[in-house]
Amino acid sequence: MSTDNPANDSAPNPVPPVVAATATQPIVATAPPDSDREEAPSSIFLVSYPKIVFLYPTYIVSILALLIMLILGDAALQTGVRHRVAENFTLFFLMMTAANLVVISFDFPRTTSLTLFFGFCAIGMGAVLFFTNYPDTVPLVKDFFEALKPWANAQFYGLFVVFLSLLYIIVWIMARFDYWEVRPNELMHHHGFLSDLERFSAPNLRISKEINDVFEYMLLRSGRLILHPTNEPRAFVLDNVLNINRKEAQITKMLGALQVEFRTDAPQPPRA
Repeated sequence: MSTDNPANDSAPNPVPPVVAATATQPIVATAPPDSDREEAPSSIFLVSYPKIVFLYPTYIVSILALLIMLILGDAALQTGVRHRVAENFTLFFLMMTAANLVVISFDFPRTTSLTLFFGFCAIGMGAVLFFTNYPDTVPLVKDFFEALKPWANAQFYGLFVVFLSLLYIIVWIMARFDYWEVRPNELMHHHGFLSDLERFSAPNLRISKEINDVFEYMLLRSGRLILHPTNEPRAFVLDNVLNINRKEAQITKMLGALQVEFRTDAPQPPRA
């Protein structure tokens, strides 16, 4: 007879469940969903344009003047009854051209531009008030403005429009053969008609943004971008980069986007 007492037997130890080992997918660390809604671009193109692109206000005024002169026709001639309209528009065209040439000829930092702007406004308002109240004070000035009657016909504006159009087409073509491309791992310079290529390291690329001219920034949001590639003693200066704030933000976002993988696989036992 068995002397085993079921009541005296200890409770059996619980058997742990068997868990099948499965491969764990790597976890990719990403930024919070609300931190930045716009994705980093895969490549950014940078083009350094010549200063002639800032002449587009004069280009637009010349097209309007051409249309007006074509509409007026023979009435806009100096012997016509409506030639005064052509003279006023010619004077406006010359003023716009002069202002555009001043913008592309000199740099106007913030402090200098504001000082010049308010200074010219004060001088202009004072001159207008003075010559309005005392027209006979300076007869030479009075005679000069009375004799000032600039005039240009439709052929003049047409040739000007054609000339600037050809220059803009050449600039557009040259921009397709000389530009920079920024990628997450490299900086590339495409230049030449045979597509010559220079490559530089981009992960530690340093960029500097400069806005030296307020008026050029107002016209095309342009500025200077300085690129400092890794292990490169020279810096690359790109003048007149359009939409410079947007380009600088895109480059910063691209180079700052890091992909980090955390692996949760079980460690392998050391081999004998």
